[in-house]
Amino acid sequence: MDAVRFSIIENEMRWEDEYRMYYQEAHDGGSDLTDSADRLRLSISSESDVGGVEISSPNAPHELGPDCDAHEEIWSRTDIETALRELPEGERIAELLCGATVVMTASELLAEFGGAQLATLLLLAVWYGKQDLLRKVLTHEDVEVDATDGAGRSALHLACYVGSYTMTELLLQHDSNPQQWDRGRVATPLHCAASCGSLECVTLLLARNVDINAGIEQHSALHYAVMRNSKRCVEYLLQHGANPNTPQVYTQTPLHVAAALGYADCMALLLAHGADARSQFGQKKITALHLAASENYLECVKLLVTAGANINARNRDQQTPLHLACLSQCHETVTYLIAQHADVHAVYRDGRTALHASIVKESRFWDCTLSLLKAKVDVNRADNFGYTPLHIAALNEFSTCVYMLIEFGADITARTNGGVSALSFIIRRTPEIIPKYIAKLDAAISVNSIHEIGDVDCEIRLDFRPLVPNNDRGETELLLAFIEVGQRRILKHPLCETFLLLKWRRIRKFFIFSLFYHGLFVLLFTAYVLGVYVEGCRTNVCQAPSYVPPIGYVIILFNLVLLTKEVFQMMHGFVSYIRYWENWLQWSIVIGIFLCTHNALGDINSVVVWQHHVAAVVIFLAWLELMMLVGRFPIFGLYVQMFTTVAVNFSKFLMAYCCLLVAFGLSFCVLFPNHIAFKGIPRSLLKTIVMMAGELEFEDIFYGENLKIEYPATAHGMFLAFVLLVTVILTNLLVGLAVSDIQGLQQSAGLDRLSRQAELISRLESLMFSKLLRKAPIRIWAIFQKIALLKTSRCRLHFRVKPNDPREKRIPRELITSIYQLVAERRERNQSMRRNRTYRNMETFNNLLSDDGLATITVEACVRTRCLPPP
Repeated sequence: MDAVRFSIIENEMRWEDEYRMYYQEAHDGGSDLTDSADRLRLSISSESDVGGVEISSPNAPHELGPDCDAHEEIWSRTDIETALRELPEGERIAELLCGATVVMTASELLAEFGGAQLATLLLLAVWYGKQDLLRKVLTHEDVEVDATDGAGRSALHLACYVGSYTMTELLLQHDSNPQQWDRGRVATPLHCAASCGSLECVTLLLARNVDINAGIEQHSALHYAVMRNSKRCVEYLLQHGANPNTPQVYTQTPLHVAAALGYADCMALLLAHGADARSQFGQKKITALHLAASENYLECVKLLVTAGANINARNRDQQTPLHLACLSQCHETVTYLIAQHADVHAVYRDGRTALHASIVKESRFWDCTLSLLKAKVDVNRADNFGYTPLHIAALNEFSTCVYMLIEFGADITARTNGGVSALSFIIRRTPEIIPKYIAKLDAAISVNSIHEIGDVDCEIRLDFRPLVPNNDRGETELLLAFIEVGQRRILKHPLCETFLLLKWRRIRKFFIFSLFYHGLFVLLFTAYVLGVYVEGCRTNVCQAPSYVPPIGYVIILFNLVLLTKEVFQMMHGFVSYIRYWENWLQWSIVIGIFLCTHNALGDINSVVVWQHHVAAVVIFLAWLELMMLVGRFPIFGLYVQMFTTVAVNFSKFLMAYCCLLVAFGLSFCVLFPNHIAFKGIPRSLLKTIVMMAGELEFEDIFYGENLKIEYPATAHGMFLAFVLLVTVILTNLLVGLAVSDIQGLQQSAGLDRLSRQAELISRLESLMFSKLLRKAPIRIWAIFQKIALLKTSRCRLHFRVKPNDPREKRIPRELITSIYQLVAERRERNQSMRRNRTYRNMETFNNLLSDDGLATITVEACVRTRCLPPP
């Protein structure tokens, strides 16, 4: 059984590190999440039928376009500067206007740069804020007031871009077009004015009746005012008819911008003027609440929730705002959303919950996870790969989080789709949790009465609930998980040992029935074999004894029942079934019995030769299986284990020294050609193995009648070598090895017995709580629970014992002593800690009194007045 489960663990651990790396990339916003998902998909394909995963990172840039990244500017100032200098004579004019050594007046500049350069002079005058020059240029008869640079930006665009009220007014007075778009249709002058937050320029433009909602399909002036976080501009635009929503679905609204950037004042204005708090944006269908929650903008989140935003809205990946807040470790937002009744049980892609998301990142996992646990989130919910939050915490080596999850009821026996328990990850990644868990088992044993621990009526209560995290899979799953990961020493804990004892008494009736059934079956089959294959034809009429036919039919019926049992076990778990050698033994017996009873229920003449061979093998296997069943009982288990252990080691021993035995067998085949036992290689090898057991027959071989030794000298020498090397050395070595194995088993007999009990009980429970039996009627299922479980309710999983009462016989006295010692030692340890703490406090108090010149209160005085226990 250990080999089966460890092989499952090895298969799952092959991709454990990839799963951990994948989760980390998903949370940190790695640059290539798709490749990571593909890599994980390939790794998991061999473990289950579940598809691959893609995790969208909340820390990746929002899908709000390049403007939202710039936050303020429509165009880059460097791009504008470059475009203006590329105009005719632009480089020279720019140098003159920037304060070159040669200074020219406005009139001189107009005289110097005329014609085609006049537009360049106009644009650069606005860009560099040369108002006097602008006035001169605008009065020139050849000036084109709406001239543009290479990108289609006019002087009015530039004036509004820099937020110059004076130059904007001058240009408008000279009939500059206030609704002109640049060449890329990115912005109008109103967009530029809103982008720089110039309310004065916005007022001038709106006075000219410009379209306040121009570009609303992409970005309106209101968008840019929100990006600038200009509360005055936003309010003015909304008051003059700016639409806070967009006419097309799944397009960016100003509310999305405010949520992404955390501008609560602008958001309040937008919501007050009818902004739709439920609108979704982009292919990912993100709401404003998603954006605000992912960045921990709590004020924005509150405004949106108050305005009626769907607190459980889903994006393309089925993530709610709570999921994104947990992924981003936004504790304040998580707490608020939970208080507003956000669905803590909601799952997104691949079946993960908010609790999974809160454990992905290490930075502040404690706060978010604790808030979710207090909200009664399902702590054992597994994702599509079978990973629970406890798996993720252990995988990421968050020991504090692991223990916190366990305290809130996380099941350390929960298994992934590959069969690996959370305890396996804990042992590998956070082994410091194991002593804490053992301390938890210690705390489950407590004094449950007002009497002192030495009184006769003192009662100790054993709470088994820490050992049974999940009743649905039986009551020994936890103990079996500890055995799997090599921590079987925990079975010697008094709580575990008592639990196993009571559990064995509860279900041993099944093993007694199984032993009785197989014993009767073997006896009937033995009688059948004796009547058919041993008696033979002693008269002319070959007729079997009269008892053979009815016994034969009963054997077939028994065999069909065994066949049904084996098929059921195979359907319960095929992979683990075929890896358990006793199952192969059972199939050999079932098939062999059908072969032995074929055409042999009455007429012995119908029995063929090959059936005798089969009967001989099957009768041996049947009694061998009965021996293994006897070994399942604690009183006989050690002896059967000794036999199996020595048999396995003897097989290894023969494999190691088989060459030596073959060498002597071949030599004897050559040296003793006249002896029947050595004629032929098979006979010679068999005789050599028999001689190894001590049957040398020296006189018969060398001095037997009518048997001549053909090669006397060599034959004597090889025979002497065989006696020394095999009979003396090899045989004694084998005996010593067997003795060593037996001594080792005797030393660990108690722990081995507990391990066998836990494994047997677990196997039986796994069958009784299998998915096949769960489909049975409820009454039958309730009967199975009542028979197999120690208690059908977790609230009743406790046991009381009076350690000082001589009439207490329910559990062995040795176990009662262990329980008593554990409680007494813990009580003494706690008293010692309290005593030391009190002494330290009194010493500190005395030092303070001494410093003030007051009388010192001695510790002895405190003892006399009973404020301290005696040392």
